[in-house]
Amino acid sequence: MPSSTRRLLTALAAVAALAPAPAAATPSPSPATGRDVTVLPPLPVRLGEGKPCTAPSERTATGSTWAAPALGLTRAQRLARGAGVTVAVVDSGVAPDTPGLAGRITDARKDCLGHGSFAASLIAAKPGKDSGVTGVAPDATILALPGTDAQGVPSENLVAAGIRSAADRGADVIYTGAALPTGRVELTSAVSYATGKGALVVAPAAPDALPERDGGLRDAPPPSGPYWPAAAPGALSVVDFGPSGARPSGAPPAYRPDLAAPGDAMVGSGPGGTGHYIASGSSLAAAGAAGAAALVRARHPGLTPAQVAGRLLRTAYPADVPRLDPYAALTLSVATGSEQDTATLAELPAQAPEPAENGPRSTALAVSGVCLTVVLLLGAMAVVVPRGRARRWTPPGVG
Repeated sequence: MPSSTRRLLTALAAVAALAPAPAAATPSPSPATGRDVTVLPPLPVRLGEGKPCTAPSERTATGSTWAAPALGLTRAQRLARGAGVTVAVVDSGVAPDTPGLAGRITDARKDCLGHGSFAASLIAAKPGKDSGVTGVAPDATILALPGTDAQGVPSENLVAAGIRSAADRGADVIYTGAALPTGRVELTSAVSYATGKGALVVAPAAPDALPERDGGLRDAPPPSGPYWPAAAPGALSVVDFGPSGARPSGAPPAYRPDLAAPGDAMVGSGPGGTGHYIASGSSLAAAGAAGAAALVRARHPGLTPAQVAGRLLRTAYPADVPRLDPYAALTLSVATGSEQDTATLAELPAQAPEPAENGPRSTALAVSGVCLTVVLLLGAMAVVVPRGRARRWTPPGVG
């Protein structure tokens, strides 16, 4: 069975571990597995005028999420955890009491919507005492910068200013939660500026939801993109997929994504409290990819932003849109010549080390090789020694 298939099956089985602790909560079928799990509160995509801020969740997911085994985080985090890397979160803010991020948020601020806190937890949260939910890079530092207004509505000016500020303040990776149909000039310039400062910008290739019209669902055809800043040269554009391996039906179309990552039925922290929310969208896939970029920067600190993006792309699982594989990005040897520093989807030669679980097999092969060598040496000696003795150890023709 291919490793990608095994990992997908493992991911599907892992969704059952999301059951929160409170026994009194009402169970309902999980869309991913059909099993009964307690439903977490959904994180809103936007807050309407006059709506209160997102309330703390009272429900906690006790197990790990489906995305953790899908990304191979257990193995990847043995090699790197993002220590020494700063990931800027240009979004609705990151609340100072976001679970799993204590002491690692710079410029923490009120997050009325909760999206920025949720994304930051997917990037860098440590698992809690009663929960296995973890971020991709749990030792990374978060730099919180505004990319939306108080209601969670982004604008090209706010996002561009946030990207530039993050670059000026030394961010290694810059995550933005916005996918904007406008702002090409401002956001292309901001991404170029950040790249020149040594920061990789990671952004969603599609919005999380289509806008509503007159209180109802949008009735016009969905926009086909491009979306900014993801479409800007130098940015890493990411689209989501779910536990089934596909995007949910009705999801906004993505515009030329570079990479796919888990982004549907995601579980993360919110602003305040110790509970969790559930949410879906390409912005959450981009958060996971930003965390993976932080792992690469921690393990390979000398790489340029283009080389980090290229490593993530060249080591991804082959698919219509290559799928993020943090462990492979940390371990595979890939060419990094100047002509290959751009983030493209070209296939490049790679040499993979033996996985950790193949240790016994590798040891057995090594012992077998040594034994074979000894046998060959003994056979050679059985031929050479008698002839040497017959000649009294002199070369042919001498004496």
